[in-house]
Amino acid sequence: MRVIIQRVKESKVEINNQVHGAIDYGYVLLVGFTEGDNEVIAQKMAKKVVELRIFEDEQGKMNKSLKDVGGKILSISQFTLYANCTEGRRPSFVNAMRLEGASRLYDLFNQELSNLEVKVETGIFQSDMQVHILNDGPVTIILDSKELKY
Repeated sequence: MRVIIQRVKESKVEINNQVHGAIDYGYVLLVGFTEGDNEVIAQKMAKKVVELRIFEDEQGKMNKSLKDVGGKILSISQFTLYANCTEGRRPSFVNAMRLEGASRLYDLFNQELSNLEVKVETGIFQSDMQVHILNDGPVTIILDSKELKY
């Protein structure tokens, strides 16, 4: 599982020219799954996202979590996080999890974020979405479940 975290001042996702989800301060998460990902990984990644301390404290150090600052999450599914560009000019997406499994894990991941008492807005899985992001910092963190120690 991969999650790109972007700290934002505000963000929204539009589908068919209509706002589907919006937040004023917090994280935009770009979320992708690969074969072998499961419920346990999704739960652990949700906890890691919420507990990360990447907001500034009074001394300007990244020392506060999303909950500490009252931030929200806009979660966007993105199978392209598993693009393989090692050969040729067109990416291969064979490493991305199949539709049914990825959809189920995406829903579970978002529910786990909500269970951790964070407000979560989402896009619509497998939709054409326009995501508007006003980065804060910018701060962008890449989490890969294969690289994390829990």
